[in-house]
Amino acid sequence: MTAIQFETPTSVDDAVAALAKANGNGRVLAGGTDLLVQMRAGMVRPGLVVDVKGISEMVSIEKTGDGFVVGASVSGAELGEHDELKAAWPGVVEAMELVGSTQIQGRASLGGNLCNGSPAADSVPAMIAAGGVCLIAGPNGRREAPVEDIVTGPGKTSLANGEIVVAFRFPNRPAHSGDAYLRFIPRTEMDIAVVGAGVSLTLDDGGTCTDARVSLGAVAPTPLLVADGAKALIGSKIDDGALEKLAAAASAACNPIDDKRGTIEYRTQVAGVLARRAAQIAADRARSN
Repeated sequence: MTAIQFETPTSVDDAVAALAKANGNGRVLAGGTDLLVQMRAGMVRPGLVVDVKGISEMVSIEKTGDGFVVGASVSGAELGEHDELKAAWPGVVEAMELVGSTQIQGRASLGGNLCNGSPAADSVPAMIAAGGVCLIAGPNGRREAPVEDIVTGPGKTSLANGEIVVAFRFPNRPAHSGDAYLRFIPRTEMDIAVVGAGVSLTLDDGGTCTDARVSLGAVAPTPLLVADGAKALIGSKIDDGALEKLAAAASAACNPIDDKRGTIEYRTQVAGVLARRAAQIAADRARSN
């Protein structure tokens, strides 16, 4: 059996070069909480593993004039300890903090949670609702892409050979803005989402919603950006009528599967309930900002 090669580059360019040379048979080790489990189970056997935690821009959180740039390998524990990011984007931080146990939190990262390609990943709907943008590096240079454009199916992404997500950019928040993420799981903790819902919104001085983004997870082959959900909120004061329309739009967007954690009908109903509740929390946060 051929040995697995292991590299620890200290620059993005070196990581890209190594992965491109592997010609599709390389995997990125960001935290390893998915990759190592899959390797031990025999689900994957890459020829090359590239550990990117030695690359400074992939493990840092930077406050910029435009918002925040969060390295793709920053752990959930580090996100939870960053007061400025937590104050600006509590939904994103809370979503990542739902991933696994305390031990997992010390390793699991936003980049790994996204690029694993799970439809039920917790941080992804929250990042989509936040308008998060991926900063991507590859053999042809650097590019940007919205988070919602990355996952193309279970275990699949739109990243080309040699491309890696280096960091995420989250914009500055206008006044009276808030976000939230909620999920439903069969157990009290450390389980995979049956449904996840992320909402981000902005209110004007009179309490009318002027902007919104709604996203769902675990209800389709990929995480969803629900445009009709945002339309239900914009122009409203986040009243019962708007929330009912949001719930209906969220349920209508679902294309789930039946499995041991939930039926199609159950997931469809819960999606509407969670979207409504997340919108209420986001609105409460917006009113206090």
